[in-house]
Amino acid sequence: MSLSKSIIFFDGVCNLCNTSIDFIINRDRKDRFLVGALQDQFSKKILASYQVKADYLDSLVLLEDEKIFYKSTAALKIAKHLSGLWPALYPLIFLPTWLRDPVYDWIGKNRYRWFGKKNTCRLPSPEEEAKFLSGENSPIKTAEL
Repeated sequence: MSLSKSIIFFDGVCNLCNTSIDFIINRDRKDRFLVGALQDQFSKKILASYQVKADYLDSLVLLEDEKIFYKSTAALKIAKHLSGLWPALYPLIFLPTWLRDPVYDWIGKNRYRWFGKKNTCRLPSPEEEAKFLSGENSPIKTAEL
């Protein structure tokens, strides 16, 4: 599957993850990203073609240039393309993942306890639908897979 946009897959029931997606959407001035819940069947279908386990929820997943990125690497690659000062964090990518990922893992392990969890995945607002894989106005159609 060849895309001109990068796709961010996130835990759709996690309050922290949903807040992070709102943050990203509001700072994606160049309309670079699409987003999809990891629990969504369409997202699972896309990720399966990249050998990502169907039950994976341990971190956000970034699909960029036909490659999959996880955890702090994904977060830093996303930050690089956001408006504001967030691209200034990108040089942290040069630190080894064994230094970066433990903090990410610690937050991820505690995210439900600290920030809470929804019973169902978040639905996009009408204004956001074109950014969501599951939205009616999503630029990606099942036929492309």
